[in-house]
Amino acid sequence: MQRSMSDFKRFMDESELSPSQVNILMRLHFRGKCDVSDIGTGLGVSKAAASQSVDRLVQRNLLERVEDPVDRRFKQVTLTARGESLVESSFEARYRWMNELGQALSLEQQQDIASALAVLTEAAQIIKTQNTIAV
Repeated sequence: MQRSMSDFKRFMDESELSPSQVNILMRLHFRGKCDVSDIGTGLGVSKAAASQSVDRLVQRNLLERVEDPVDRRFKQVTLTARGESLVESSFEARYRWMNELGQALSLEQQQDIASALAVLTEAAQIIKTQNTIAV
């Protein structure tokens, strides 16, 4: 995890992105377009602060504002192709260490780990189901 976060932090620094800007990009990647108020709520900041962060990302051609199809008075924020590409690159930077680790293991070791992860995943699902039922 430390290696993953270190690689991701290096990526953010090289991309000159603040943590809140990365949060905005990730939010739009996973949830799709939304308005500035939703972004502010997600970040826990005012609409004005969210708007400033969005403005910086628009200036860098990572986001764009588009008219809301239901109410043209409002603008939705969405990733540009460049923004989507940057998000994908961030995933690659964060998970690069896993490829390196996999290459350091023999095929038999990789299979053993895959089997162990399958058992852990199954156990986690059982615990999740038990906790859901208990609530």
